[in-house]
Amino acid sequence: MNVPVWSLRLLPALAGAFCVPLAYQILVELHFSHCAALGAALLILLENSLITQSRFMLLESILIFFILLAVLSYLKFYNLKKHSAFSGSWWFWLLLTGVACSCAVGVKYMGLFTYMLLLAIAGLHFWHMIGDQDLSNVSLLCHFLARVLTLIIIPMGLYLSFFYVHLALLYRSGPHDQIMTSAFQASLEGGLARITQGQPLEVAYGSQITLRNVLGKPMQCWLHSHTNTYPIRYENGRGSSHQQQVTCYPFKDVNNWWIVKDPGMQQLVVSNPPRPVRHGHIVQLVHGITTRYLNTHDVAAPLSPHAQEVSCYIDYNISMPAQNLWRVEIVNRESDTDVWKTILSEVRFVHVNTSAVLKLSGASLPEWGYRQLEVVGEKLSKGYHQSMVWNVEEHRYGKSQEQKEREVELHSPTQMDISKNLSFMAKFTELQWKILTLKNEDTEHKYSSSALDWITMDTNIAYWLHPTSGAQIHLLGNVATWASANAAALVYLCLSLWYLLRRRRKIYDIPEDAWQLWVSAGGVCGGGWAVNYLPFFLMEKTLFLYHYLPALTFQILLIPVVLQHLGDHLCRSVLLKSMFSALLVAWFSSVYFVYCTFSPVTYGQPALALAELKALRWKDTWNILIRKQ
Repeated sequence: MNVPVWSLRLLPALAGAFCVPLAYQILVELHFSHCAALGAALLILLENSLITQSRFMLLESILIFFILLAVLSYLKFYNLKKHSAFSGSWWFWLLLTGVACSCAVGVKYMGLFTYMLLLAIAGLHFWHMIGDQDLSNVSLLCHFLARVLTLIIIPMGLYLSFFYVHLALLYRSGPHDQIMTSAFQASLEGGLARITQGQPLEVAYGSQITLRNVLGKPMQCWLHSHTNTYPIRYENGRGSSHQQQVTCYPFKDVNNWWIVKDPGMQQLVVSNPPRPVRHGHIVQLVHGITTRYLNTHDVAAPLSPHAQEVSCYIDYNISMPAQNLWRVEIVNRESDTDVWKTILSEVRFVHVNTSAVLKLSGASLPEWGYRQLEVVGEKLSKGYHQSMVWNVEEHRYGKSQEQKEREVELHSPTQMDISKNLSFMAKFTELQWKILTLKNEDTEHKYSSSALDWITMDTNIAYWLHPTSGAQIHLLGNVATWASANAAALVYLCLSLWYLLRRRRKIYDIPEDAWQLWVSAGGVCGGGWAVNYLPFFLMEKTLFLYHYLPALTFQILLIPVVLQHLGDHLCRSVLLKSMFSALLVAWFSSVYFVYCTFSPVTYGQPALALAELKALRWKDTWNILIRKQ
C-alpha cells in the first residue's frame, strides 16, 4: 500500500512540538512570571508520554494542541482591555477560540470537554460584565451576540463542514460499513449499494425481502431460517416445539429471504398495481426457500426462557395451531398511514396472538443452531430498543408463484431504478450517534486500564518492539512529573479550602489580586484537568492510558502555578526563599533524570540489555517486554 507514513507522522509530531510554546504562553497570559512559564514549557518538553504519543500516527497530540490553542486564544481575548473591544485583535482571538474548539472536537469528541469549560468561563465573564454600569444595554447585547456567533454558531458550522468534506471525499464503501444502518451503507458507492441500487422503495404484499436487525450488536445480522428444527429437549431438560429454527445470521445468504404475504390471499407475488404495506397492517412472513411461516407461541425460547420461542411453523397435527400473524409498526413513521419503505423504515413486528415483539436476544445458539444468534418473541416489551427493530435491506417484487421458479428468482439480483440516497444531515446525525454510542467489544484489551490507574500511572502501553534487537517503545510518563502534578493538585485544593475558610472569617492571607490570580489559574488548569478526567468514570468503553494525556497536560500547567504561589506568599524570609530555590533545582534535576532514564523506551533507541530493561520496571504492574532467551 502506498501510505504516506512520513507525512502522517509529521502532523502529530509538529502538533506535539507546538504544545511547548503554547504552554509557555498560557502561563504568561494567566499573569504568572516568565520563569514559571518557562518551567511549564520545560515540563511539557520533558514529559515522556507526550513525546511518545506525538511520534506515532495518533490523535492525542493534535487534540492537545487544539485544546491549548483554544485556551490561549481565549485568555488573549480576555486580557485585551475594555477599550480594545471589537477591534481587529479582539475579533481575531475570539474567533480563533471558536475555530480551535471546533477543531478539537473534530479531532476527537474528548475536545468537547474543554470546549464546554471555555463556554462556562466565557459565560461567567459575561455575567460579570452585566454588572458593569459603564456598559450600555446596546453594548452588552453586542458583546453577547459576538460571543454567540464566534463561540457557538461558527464552531458548529465549521464542525458541520468537516463532515461535509469528509463525506464528499469518502463516498465509497469500506470494510467497517456494517456498523452503520442499511440506509447509510446503501448511500455509499460499492458494497451494499451495488446490491440495493434500484430496488423498489415501497414494500408491498408479495415483496421478497431480507430483514436486518437495526441494533447491529454483537454483530450485524439478518432474520434467517433453515430446515433444521429445534431439539426436542435442550441440555437443561426443557422441551421445545421441535419447529423449524429461526435465527439471526451474520452473513448474506439465500435463507435470509422472506416473502410478505397478505393473510387473506394465497398468492406470493406482487399484484399489478402493487398494494403497499402500511403502518398497522397485518402480514404473514413466509420463508422464501422452505415456504414455512414465521411463528411464535407460548413456548420458552432456547436461551432466553423468559421470552417466547420464534420458529417457522411445521404442522405436526398435534393440536398446536399456527400463530403466524404479525402487525407491522413503523417506529420512525411521520403519520399512522405511512408506507413501509425499503431501507428507510424501521419496523417492529408485533405478534397478533400474544403481543410479543420479534427481538434479537444477542445470545449465540449451541452447535445445533450453528452458533447463530437467537431470535425471540419478547413479551415484556416496555419502551423502544433497537434489538426489537428491523429494516428491509434487500428487496424485490416477487413474480413467480411456483416454488422452483421462486428459488431461482431469490438468487437473482434486482434491476429496478429507484434511488434512496440519504441527505447530508441524515448521514451526519447517524455518524454522530454512532460516535457517541458505539462501544468496544466486551473483551478486555491487554493494555486497557481504568481511570483510577492513570493517576499513579499503574499501567503502560507497549507500542513497538524491534524483531531482533529488543529495542522497544512504551507509553510511559515521567514519574517525577506525574507525582509532582498530583501533589500540585492536592496542594492547590487544600490551600483553596484554607483560604476560603479564612476569607469567610474576614481574614485575608494574600492580597485580593493574588487571590483572583489563584482562582483564575485554578479554573483554567484545575478545571481543565477535572473536565478531561472525571467523565471517564461514567464511560462504558475500553479505556487506555493515552485517554488521560489531555487531563495530564492541564495538571502539569498547575505545577508552576502552585510553585510560584508558594514562593511568593508562603516563603517570606530570605532563608526560606533560598531553601525553596534549592529544592526547586533538585526537583527539576529529578524530572530531567527520569526523562533521561526512560528515553530509550520513549524513542526506541538505544536497544537495552536484559538487565537494563528489568531495571526500568519501577512498578510490578508495568509490562516491559522481556524477550525469551
